[in-house]
This record gives sequence, structure tokens and C-alpha cells, in this order.
Amino acid sequence: MSESARKDSPEQAEFRQYCQDWLKDNTPGEPPVRLPQSPLEIMTEPQLAYLQAWQKAAYDAGLVGCDYPVEVGGGGREDCQRVANEEMIRARTPFMPNVIGLGMAAPTVFYHGQEELKQRLLPRLFSGEDIWCQGFSEPGAGSDLASVQTFAEKKGDKWVINGHKVWTSLAHFAEWMILLLRTDKSHKYDGLSYFVVPIRSALGNGVTVRPLIKITGETGFNEVLFDNLEVDDSYRLDELGKGWQVAMTTLAHERGAGEKVTPRSGGLKSAATHATTTGNLIELARGAQRNGKPATDDPLIRDRIMQLVIREEGLGQNQRRARVPALQDHPARIMLQNKLLSSEIAQDTASLAVEVAGASASLYLGDDNAPAGGQWPMAYMNSYGMTIAAGTSEVQRNILGERVLGLAKSK
Repeated sequence: MSESARKDSPEQAEFRQYCQDWLKDNTPGEPPVRLPQSPLEIMTEPQLAYLQAWQKAAYDAGLVGCDYPVEVGGGGREDCQRVANEEMIRARTPFMPNVIGLGMAAPTVFYHGQEELKQRLLPRLFSGEDIWCQGFSEPGAGSDLASVQTFAEKKGDKWVINGHKVWTSLAHFAEWMILLLRTDKSHKYDGLSYFVVPIRSALGNGVTVRPLIKITGETGFNEVLFDNLEVDDSYRLDELGKGWQVAMTTLAHERGAGEKVTPRSGGLKSAATHATTTGNLIELARGAQRNGKPATDDPLIRDRIMQLVIREEGLGQNQRRARVPALQDHPARIMLQNKLLSSEIAQDTASLAVEVAGASASLYLGDDNAPAGGQWPMAYMNSYGMTIAAGTSEVQRNILGERVLGLAKSK
């Protein structure tokens, strides 16, 4: 029995057994298409259809949206999403394609949206029938998010939106976007407002989505252009000018603060992701040759691998601490640390794997001679996006230093 299972309440223990029984009979088999390493790289309709079917099945079974109220399409449970997450990880399920919807849009709409909007949008978000994307970054506003210039002008009971968003993951499939924009040009922070916007229905009529091809050859990113798109005021979340505060809810959950109500870690894995753990790095090193011997015979390689294992274990223990209120001296510290450390550990693990594989790391997906099916060089290239997303590692360190440790602002 796992440490988490030993601490289950009676309700959680019963739910855990239910999850185990359901997953035993319903975890999908081998996918009919090659899946990417994360939902942010979904490229094709067949990939999306397979993953949407999985999310819909998991939602119908009660493993998604567990802790949200029944009135908005949730399961009405308490602290049971974590249990479902753990069991989906254990069962090595596919990831949920609607990762932005589950991890960012759902809690933002739930905490800031009107009741009618919650009841209308959240059930189809949980089921994966409506894919969501995030409209935050712009060509001139990335880490300095408060400088966004996409503008909404009030005309009667409508808002007319013009502007340009970039690095918009899943926009090529998204029905809806969570959108931070400017409604007042005279105030940097107080001039921001937050909307949910139907973009798929407006393609070619106020919305243009242009895919961006990454170094991996995948096209999960996009740029989105708004040209006089009209939306109702009912799509605004919270009060006018409160967009920055609403965005902080989104970012807190994006950085991991919302595991209680969203599947942030469970059901977000694929076979490709499972192939790039420290355990698989050890297997890679055992099979790789260095000076005619296995790479694991090299004491420097062994030491570097063990340093990663130690860091990974420390990250796991820190995540356990996050569940103990008495150990949280600052509400955001552990989650910010985990986002920072997990992305950098993943990058360092993939970097070492590429080094261990040597020339073989130049073999790509589909090459029968590529170690681990070519997943390691793919993971290494993808890792840079994760150290940028949700605030760069530098931004995370600044926040921890200034807001948690009380250090002076960096210059």
C-alpha cells in the first residue's frame, strides 16, 4: 500500500478501490496512432480523437472533475481528485488532451465566472468535448504579462477585440480561449480584464489561427490574431479591470497550486513520457557503450545519474509536504518550487540521456536503431518549452526570492 493510500479517509479509500477496479477494466490499450510526449504537442485529428475518447470515458466514470460541485458537472467529492490522479499514474493511462482546460480554465471559470457560465462550460470542459487554450503571451508581452496590448472596446452590450496572441498551445483544436486583454489603456494592471472567448466558431470571422512549427517538427504552438471579434459581456470573468487578479488564479493553478480540484498530475502521461524517467535513463546507460564498456561502468556517469535520482526523490517528498498545511510557511512556495525544479530536472535528465546515447541520439522517431524509440532527443528539445511555460525559471526564482524570502527586487 502506498503512503498516500495509508492516509486515505474512508471516502477516499472507497473511491481509490473504485478507481483501481475501473482502470483495470477500462485503461485503453496500445493507441492506433503515435502519441506525442504531452498534450501540448497534439498535432493530428486522429491523435485528438483517441485522447478525447479516453478523457470522456474517464469523466463519465467519475475520475475527472471529482472535487467540483455536481451543479457544474463535477463529482461532488472532497479531496478525491488526487486519488484519481495517483491511480491513473499507477495504471499508466494516456494523458488528458484538455490539459489547459482542466489545469487552468476550469478553476478560473469556477472561482470567477457567473453561475450560468459555469454550468454551461464546465461539463464539456471536464469531458474533453470542448478543448481550451490560453491567450496570455503576446509578441511584446511574455514574462511581463501585465504589458499585454490586445484590446477590447465596449460597443453597446458587446466587446470588440483586436490584437495578437502567441505561443498558444492547442489553439488549432480549441473551442474556447481564456483571454487576458486590455480594456483601459491608461492603467497597466487595473486596465486589464479577463474573458472566455469562443474562437473555433469565429475562425475566419474575427479569429485567425496560425500554427508555429517547433524544432521537433511538431505544431502544438500557434499564434492567434483577433480582428474586430465581437463577444458578449456575459463572457467576462469577474469585474471590469480585475483581469490581473483573475490571471493570478490561472497562473497559480498552472504552476501546480490546484491539484485539489484539477488533474494536474494524474492522467497526464503517455507511453512516450514514461520512457523518459530516471529509471529509463539507467536502462539506457546499461545498454550504451563507452570505451567498449557499458556507460554504467563510468563512475562519473553513475554519479550524475544518482544526483538526478536524489533530486527527483527530493521533489517527490516536497510534493508530499504540500499536503500538510502546517508545513506551508507560504501558500505558494512549495508549488512554485515544484514547477521550477520539475521542469529543470526533466531537462537535465534528458540532457544526460542524449549525452549517454552519444551519436545514437541523432536518430529520430521511427528509426529502428534509435535508443528508446527516439524519445530522449525529443524530450530534450521539448524540455526548453517547459522551463519557459507558466513563467520562466528566472521568473520563478525572482518570485520565490522577492515574495517568499523577502529579498530585494532584482535589477
